[in-house]
Amino acid sequence: MRMVKGMLLFLLIYAGFGFNADKTITLTVPNKTLSITIDYAAGYVIKALKIKGRNVLSAAGVYTGIQTKKGVYTSASQASDMRLTETKDGIKLSGLKYGDGTLTVAETWVFKIIGDKIHWTITRNYDNDAELEDTAFPKYNFANLNVWKGGILDNGGMVWCKYLKQVNDTYGVHTGGVTFWNAESGDGLRISTKTSNGNAIATKYSHSANNEFICSQAITAEPLGQRYNLSRFVSKKADVFAPFRVKKGSVTLAIDLQYIDYFKTYSRGTLPGIDAAAVRELLNTTGRYGVVDNNIIGANGWLTNWKCMHEPFFAQIGMAVDDENYTKNMSATLDQERDEAMLPDGRVLSRWHNARGDEIPGTYNAKTGYYEAMWGYTIDSQTGYVINASEQFDLNGDVKWLKAHQISCEKALDWLIKRDANNNGIFEMMNNNIAEKKGSDWLDIVWASYENAFVNAQMYEALKLWANCEKVLENTQKKEYYTAIAQRLKTAFNKPIDDGGFWSPQKKQYVYWRDNDGSVHGDNLVTPVNLGAIAFGICDDPQRIAQILDQIEARTSKENLFHWPLCFDSFKKEEVQSGNWPFPKYENGDIFPTWGYLGIRAYANYDKGIALKYINNILKQYKKDGLSSQRYSRVTQLGQGEDILAGISTTTTALYRDIYGIRPKWNRMGIEPNISVQLNGAKFAYTLRGIVYQLKLNVNDYTMNTDGFLIKSKEGFGASKVGRQLSFYPHNNDVMTMQVNATSNRKIYMDTGSWLQEACSWTINSKDNYRFIINGLAPGAAYLLKINNTATIVKANAVGCLLLTKRCTTPTRFTIKRLA
Repeated sequence: MRMVKGMLLFLLIYAGFGFNADKTITLTVPNKTLSITIDYAAGYVIKALKIKGRNVLSAAGVYTGIQTKKGVYTSASQASDMRLTETKDGIKLSGLKYGDGTLTVAETWVFKIIGDKIHWTITRNYDNDAELEDTAFPKYNFANLNVWKGGILDNGGMVWCKYLKQVNDTYGVHTGGVTFWNAESGDGLRISTKTSNGNAIATKYSHSANNEFICSQAITAEPLGQRYNLSRFVSKKADVFAPFRVKKGSVTLAIDLQYIDYFKTYSRGTLPGIDAAAVRELLNTTGRYGVVDNNIIGANGWLTNWKCMHEPFFAQIGMAVDDENYTKNMSATLDQERDEAMLPDGRVLSRWHNARGDEIPGTYNAKTGYYEAMWGYTIDSQTGYVINASEQFDLNGDVKWLKAHQISCEKALDWLIKRDANNNGIFEMMNNNIAEKKGSDWLDIVWASYENAFVNAQMYEALKLWANCEKVLENTQKKEYYTAIAQRLKTAFNKPIDDGGFWSPQKKQYVYWRDNDGSVHGDNLVTPVNLGAIAFGICDDPQRIAQILDQIEARTSKENLFHWPLCFDSFKKEEVQSGNWPFPKYENGDIFPTWGYLGIRAYANYDKGIALKYINNILKQYKKDGLSSQRYSRVTQLGQGEDILAGISTTTTALYRDIYGIRPKWNRMGIEPNISVQLNGAKFAYTLRGIVYQLKLNVNDYTMNTDGFLIKSKEGFGASKVGRQLSFYPHNNDVMTMQVNATSNRKIYMDTGSWLQEACSWTINSKDNYRFIINGLAPGAAYLLKINNTATIVKANAVGCLLLTKRCTTPTRFTIKRLA
């Protein structure tokens, strides 16, 4: 026995038993949270991987290998002239060869300990060109499916072990990095990967015949194809990827193995009044489940190989998940939808699926997977694309990316704008009436037709959001154009039904749709329609808001439902497909939490207590069943449908947007809190574009803290700092702004008071020479400026701008008040 010293800690054990030499090496990181034991007696295999002393592997361990048509050949038993040598800062295992006689693989494994990571480099040499059925590069065989709850993927997605229910259930994705976690102990294992020479990586996660949890990786010259249509998940089949070619020569993969304190790394902070652990788990499972693969984020999710373009909330989910990998993948998803799911005339195809069977005949593209749903042309895919693109821009902050979506977003909107044949300001669907028995939106087997209030409410939101994007792109004409159309739609939408609008004065609710014969349908208090009208702002009448929300709350409470159903009363039989009958059944009265964010957004500004009740209800339900259902029975409130919907997480994402007020903008971090007293003391970190913002929230007392600045305010605000310039956005809009330019790079400390055009105030608590530029004042107006107790009269210039300079050595208070 001997010890290799320095940064490396090795225990080399040589033992003999009969003619078999027991050769093992144990590598342990300095803090002893992670160790591996390599057995090279008869091949190369990592026979133990211990997390805080607990081995998480099965007897099969971790090994490499290939599968050809002749068989399976692995590093574990196909030994040749193996050699162990010490390098300057690690060890090297070489001489390993295995194969089928036609193809021979030679491998070298090199290990180093770098800080708290075990660095493992695999170099594989193929002696011929060949076709492989499968590869293990490497293959991790974990003891069972309970070792880890799941794994967070480096494309923003996740694998949830409980979804791999049957032997050989397999999920395959085109990414390599993963962080496995145990939700009971908080122990985690991060596997980071890096390929060489532009090679692609893919990983499959599977339930083995020995009930092991398998993570097997592949390195290929080109991204792997799917073996079964476009399926990322296959049931009872371990071979999710298609055969592939390898070329003669070397391929290298660098791997870092690292222990992760999951509770610390993925902490949601301190959330009084909220189950922070449930929030963490929900967002790391259900919230990420919609990531099917690279370039495909949507719902239903990877288990059924489905996504719908007519769901406008996936950028919002990314905002709450707060993972740069999710954000990057969502941007790429929208790129792919622009390129593959949009027809030349601007029509956005409604769905992606792995195989034919759900499409209008002739619309399925077997190469891309996009198509029109068989139930009808769901027009909300137009609005879904634009809403997601607009909100995604606030997360990625990439003006170049937005510019690349300008034409496509305009085409998507213009396609629907053209659908106003009667020129009444309300946009029409492609189906005309219930006799056609076709759907037109997310409720795909409800025969909503012609003028659809749900789609038009989403159109209003899309127009508003995209108009703001046109402003960023400096296209004032287009901004005004879409703003005017939105206003015209709002006016028409809110007219009473007798005047061509959607408001029912008799029932005090918005009806769902109007057929082309003028008949009105869906006056059965359809929740997405009515909550969406309020949430999207097309309804801003306080009396109507109260009438709708009071009705919904009274009826939900009367039935003691944990969440809102899709409708409270039944549709008529001729208005729905037979799968919705009898009431309450499926889209005719069952509970679909997918649209929960609309309810939270609607109630947050009306009665925060009600909003909070349903947020906590959904968290309690997650702890019961993981929200692993499509919907919930109105009668039993038990989960129904194995077609699990990732959108079922939106009630919790709304906690961040509409309660904590996390409202990033493309050029700043923004907060617009709307919290109640029971949430006082919320403290958590939020990361936006690589900057960590520490947030503390109390009623009318908000703090944003970064390395560059600390701002305290009684009102919502936005802020960013580039170099020595701090930009402050009162109320998180750009009506008024202030730039604070400092002489040094020191951190800027600032408290702010109320900000209006007539008066505003702030206090600087850090020493430096400052120049302040205030924009948005009344052009040419005179103001009384007070700096501490010294008063003077100043005047805004012709564009409403005021410039001040001041050396601050002690806390300095500034107030500006417009003079009469």
